[in-house]
Amino acid sequence: MTARCVMVLGTSSGAGKSWIATALCRHYARQGLRVAPFKAQNMSNNARVVSGLSPSPAGGGLGWGPAAPPSTAAGPSPQPSPQGGEGANPQAPLGEIGSAQYFQALAARAVPDVRMNPLLLKPEADTRSQVLLLGQVSRELSALPWRGRSERVWPPIAAALDALRAENDVVVIEGAGSPAEINLMASDVVNLRVARHADAACLLVTDIDRGGAFAHLYGTWALLPAADRARIRGFVLNKFRGDAGLLAPAPEQLQALTGVPTVAVVPMRFGHGLPEEDGVFDDRPVGFDDKTGSGADGSSASSYQNDIDAPRRIAIVAYPRISNLDEFQPLKNVPGLTLAWARTPAALAGADTIVLPGSKATAADLAWLRAQGLDAAIAAHAARGARVLGICGGLQMLGEALIDEHGVESTDNAPGLGLLPLVTCFERAKTVRHATQRFGALTGAWAALSRVPVTGYEIHSGRTVQHPAMAARGDVAREVMAGLAWQNGAGNVLGVYLHGLFEDAAVLRALFGADAPALDAVFDGLADAIEQAFAPGVLDALVQRRTPANARVR
Repeated sequence: MTARCVMVLGTSSGAGKSWIATALCRHYARQGLRVAPFKAQNMSNNARVVSGLSPSPAGGGLGWGPAAPPSTAAGPSPQPSPQGGEGANPQAPLGEIGSAQYFQALAARAVPDVRMNPLLLKPEADTRSQVLLLGQVSRELSALPWRGRSERVWPPIAAALDALRAENDVVVIEGAGSPAEINLMASDVVNLRVARHADAACLLVTDIDRGGAFAHLYGTWALLPAADRARIRGFVLNKFRGDAGLLAPAPEQLQALTGVPTVAVVPMRFGHGLPEEDGVFDDRPVGFDDKTGSGADGSSASSYQNDIDAPRRIAIVAYPRISNLDEFQPLKNVPGLTLAWARTPAALAGADTIVLPGSKATAADLAWLRAQGLDAAIAAHAARGARVLGICGGLQMLGEALIDEHGVESTDNAPGLGLLPLVTCFERAKTVRHATQRFGALTGAWAALSRVPVTGYEIHSGRTVQHPAMAARGDVAREVMAGLAWQNGAGNVLGVYLHGLFEDAAVLRALFGADAPALDAVFDGLADAIEQAFAPGVLDALVQRRTPANARVR
């Protein structure tokens, strides 16, 4: 079979491409179709561990191994049968893709694999990214300038898309940024070049909440080559609040100018249950009102809560190269809990728990943390016996020292925060794997996690061990999960390598006595929303390769 392709383009980053693509994946899967997501190139430090490329079978071509059971966010997830057919190899190496495509695959009831996001850029600095091709780090590509990569990466990108099209009825493709970034068109491998290769029916999405939506739509359309304009089957006004009747006559005028109908007005959806788009974290104000979009007290504090009287507060340190922040999405759905993103010592005040999340540049983010005075605030919090949790890079920061003899992240060694008697040595090899483990006996503030099983994933460079000199003096970290988790003697500081802790239902129940919504319910809710928002017949017409007649704004 050769799948029909539907592509979600945007007038800008943050227009809502990711969640609309996720909703489309579930919509078409609910029609009984075999569906896969695809994004040629993603720039994000939010990544997931998925099935990778296996050795090519005899006769050439790509072989793909089945994924391990995915670690799920906020409860049970679909357990689809692996795709890959005769090329499947249970020994296939694991790889990384952007989290958005991981969730889109689950929405499509498909097993996530590296074809769905063949090129992943993980920013390490403002002008430097680690490049992963088909799930694996490529130091050669990482060293090339941006425009020098496109012709090198296009053949495997096209091959991955072709392989997905051969196995599915529909491929839902997500673009990046805007297709009208004319400074990048010549080296484009994610927007128009993909649309042409896939002969995709395209939707152009804009964020009307920002204002200027009709100008954004018209300007984007006008900057496209004529043949690519013809691929745009409909405009989508996303994140709308207010009376849709006030939009007239703009959609009709826009159609008169472009020939493209406005096929959907999608209401603003807060708390939809998915992590925010790649590279974006949700810092809406305390007591955020879903209807008005304003803080209950008119403030702009960087926190989120679903209960204005929440007795518990978790502060997550938001350093510049924060990674895998999507794993905290389930905490937003826990009753009685406030989630805050902290960049200053003041933002940590009153927190019951401080979390140091993952980082793509651990040494640099640790230096930033110190420059903000957050190190002293975290130390004072720990000295009071309050809970501190470090995840992956955060665990490494909590130790005594970071040793980087190979220049993996830095040319210098650095002292850690000294809250755990551990030392981390960075290694050239990267650990990428799923893990299902059980906590041992924990004491003190984290005792509720004792014997709790947890499923998650590891993505890190570096190996962490007990600091030998400190052990000789009797200061020993309690290893509460072999090679993955350690606790201080007082019991209030915990460091873990395993991502996905708060995505595990057993952990949420143990710590908070609560469950977050199951992913299936989240995906169905997204699909319900777009089915109500789109003009009748549009979604079916997109996969039938014909433009719906007389489509009207709803």
